[in-house]
Amino acid sequence: MEKGTLVEFRLQGDRRLGVVDRPDGKTRWFVIDERGQSHSLAPRQITYTINGQSYKSSQIPSFLEEVKPYLDPSSLEVAWEILVEDGETVTPQEMANLLFSGLQAPQCYAAHCLLSDDKIYFKQKGDSYEPRTAAQVAERKHQLEVEALKAKGQQEFLARVEQALKGEAVEWQRHDRHRLEALEKYAALLADIVRVGLNYDSLARAYPPPAPVLETMNMLGRSATPQGALQLLVDLGWWSPHENLFLRRSSIPVQFPLKVLEVSQQRLQSPPPDPDSNRLDLTYLKVYTIDDESTTEIDDGLSWEKLPDGRERLWVHIADPTRFLIPEDELDLEARKRGSTVYLPTGMVPMFPEILATGPMSLVQGQVCCALSFGIILDTSGAVEDYNIHASLIKPTYRLTYEDVDEVLDLGVQAEPEIAAIAKWANQRKAWRYAQGAISINMPEAMIKVKEDDINIYVLDDSPSRQLVAEMMILAGEVAARYGQTHQIPLPFRGQPQPELPPEQELLQLPAGFVRACAMRRCMPKSEMSITPVRHAGLGLDTYTQATSPIRRYSDLLTHFQLKAHLRGDILPFSAEQLKEVMMTVSNITQEVTMVERQTNRYWALEYLRRCTDRVWQATVLMWLREDSGLALILLEDLGLQLPMSFRRALKLGEQVAVKVSHADPQKDVIQFQEVIYQEA
Repeated sequence: MEKGTLVEFRLQGDRRLGVVDRPDGKTRWFVIDERGQSHSLAPRQITYTINGQSYKSSQIPSFLEEVKPYLDPSSLEVAWEILVEDGETVTPQEMANLLFSGLQAPQCYAAHCLLSDDKIYFKQKGDSYEPRTAAQVAERKHQLEVEALKAKGQQEFLARVEQALKGEAVEWQRHDRHRLEALEKYAALLADIVRVGLNYDSLARAYPPPAPVLETMNMLGRSATPQGALQLLVDLGWWSPHENLFLRRSSIPVQFPLKVLEVSQQRLQSPPPDPDSNRLDLTYLKVYTIDDESTTEIDDGLSWEKLPDGRERLWVHIADPTRFLIPEDELDLEARKRGSTVYLPTGMVPMFPEILATGPMSLVQGQVCCALSFGIILDTSGAVEDYNIHASLIKPTYRLTYEDVDEVLDLGVQAEPEIAAIAKWANQRKAWRYAQGAISINMPEAMIKVKEDDINIYVLDDSPSRQLVAEMMILAGEVAARYGQTHQIPLPFRGQPQPELPPEQELLQLPAGFVRACAMRRCMPKSEMSITPVRHAGLGLDTYTQATSPIRRYSDLLTHFQLKAHLRGDILPFSAEQLKEVMMTVSNITQEVTMVERQTNRYWALEYLRRCTDRVWQATVLMWLREDSGLALILLEDLGLQLPMSFRRALKLGEQVAVKVSHADPQKDVIQFQEVIYQEA
C-alpha cells in the first residue's frame, strides 16, 4: 500500500478510518487516525481499502461527512429484491453503482458499510456479498424482532429494578417473575451451607449460575453467586432478610393447589355422607381440650367418668378428619404429599387447608364434633384393664391452656374434679410405664416464636399439665396398637430398639441432671416404623402407634383410616403392602419436615443470640464434642438451647460458666462464644 491510502480498521470492535503512513517491518503498516494517533496494523486487521486518491488524516472527518447521506439501511432491501432472484453476489463497488449510480469513493465506502453492518439481506462471501433467500430473510427479521423485544424487556426490567431499589412500589411483570424465580432457586442453594456443610466458595464452585441468573446479575452489575442473588432479592423487597431458605430448598409445598382449595370449600359446604352413621353419642361427657394458646388445630380432648360399678373410665377423644376424606381423593393425596404440618417459629404450614383443619376437623369448644374416642379403664397399677374404641360425637366443654390446667391442679379447684382424676391416672400410668422399662430423659426444650421480626424464646418445662396430656396420648397410642395387634390390622406401628446405655457406675460418675440425661440421650436409637407390632423401649410399651394427631401427622391419619374401617366391618383401605409403600413415602417426607423445622429453629436461635451480644448467659457444659481441641456442647439454661463452644482452659462436665456471644451469623450457621471471667477486686 502507498503512503496516503485511506483504510478501515477495527479498534476494540469499533469501525475506524486511518491513513497509511509507513511500513512497520516487513508486513505491518503504521496508520494515522483522525485524532493523529498512530496504530501498527497487520494486513488482516485492515477491513477495507479506499483506493483512487491520497488522503491526509485531517481529511477523514470531511470524508465521513460525504459518506453520511448514503447510509440508509432501507436501501439494501431494494437491492436485495433485485438480486435475490438470481442469487448473484455483489461487491461494495457494484452495490454502490446499483444503489447510487456512481463509483465515487464515499459511495463505495457507504456501500461497504451498509453491507458489512447488514444482518438481514446479505451475508459475506469472501470479498463479495451474497443475497440471503426469502426464507432466511424472514427468519432473520423474526430473530431481530425477538432480540429487539428482549432488549426492550431488559430495559423495562432494569427500570423496575431501579424503582424497587429506591423503595417504590413496583408492579412486576410475568417475564420479571421468571427472572426473579430463577434467582430464588439459585439463592436457596445457600441452605446447603447448613445442610451439607459447604462454605461459600465451595458452594459457588459446586453450583455455577444458570444462564438466566448470570444474565440478570451481569445486567445489574452484581456478583453472580447465591449470596449475590439473595442480597438482590432482599434489596428489591422480593424477599425478607430472613427468608426461610431451608423451606424453599425443600420439596415441601407451601401453597395448596387451587383444586384442593376448591374441594375443601365443597366439603365445608357439603360434607360427604358419614360412613360412621351409628356414632356413639358422648356429648354428655365433659371434654377438656388442652393446648398451647397459639394452637389452632385442636385434635385431642380428655374426659373422665365414674362407672356404676365404681370403676373409673378415661376417655381420649381424637379429632376425626377422615369424616371429611375419602382415601386417595384430592385432600388425602395432598396431605400424603405433605406428610405433616410444618411448625416454624414464623408460623405453620398446615397438612390440610386451614378452613378444614381449624374448622370442622378440629375439636371446637361448644360444637358437636366427630371424633374417634378411646374409652380406657386402668387397673390399680396403671396397666390397661379394658378398653373400647368408637367413632363418636362429642361436645368439647372447655378449651384450656397448659397454664390453665397447672393452675387448676395447683389450686385443687373443686369444680373440676375430672382434671384431678385424669392427672392422678396419668401419674399412675407413668409409674407403670417406668416399671416396664420406660426411659426418662428430661432436657429443657426451646420454643421459638417470631412475630414481625420480634423473636421470643420460651423454655418448655415438663409441667404437670404437659405430663398429663403426654401420658394420655401415649395411652391412646398403646390402645390403638393393641386393637390392631389383636385383630391383625396392618397399622403404622412405632417401635424403638432397646438402647445400650452406659453402665450404671459410669452414669453415676457423671453429674446428675442435664449432663447425665445428655449422655443417655446419645445412646437412644432412632424410632422405627413397621406394619407389624414392635416393642417401643423408650416408652416401655410392647406395642405402640401414633393416633392422636391425625390433622397434623399423616401416619396418624393412616391409623384412623384402618381402625375406623375395621370398626365398621368394612374392607381395610390399605393392604399390608399398600400401607408399607405409603409409610415409606411419608417417612421420607417427614424426615425432611423434621430437618427443615430443626434448621429453621437453629437459624432463629442464632439470630436471637446475634442481637444479644451484650448479654451474659449462664451455661452448663454438657459433653465434649472434641475434648482434645476443647470443643464442648453447652446448654444455655435460660433459653433451652444447646450449642457448641470452644474453651481454652480445662473444665469438668457439668461446670457452670458465664458466656457471651462474640460472633453469630445465622446465614452461615456460625456461632462463637467467649467465656466471661469475673475476678475478685
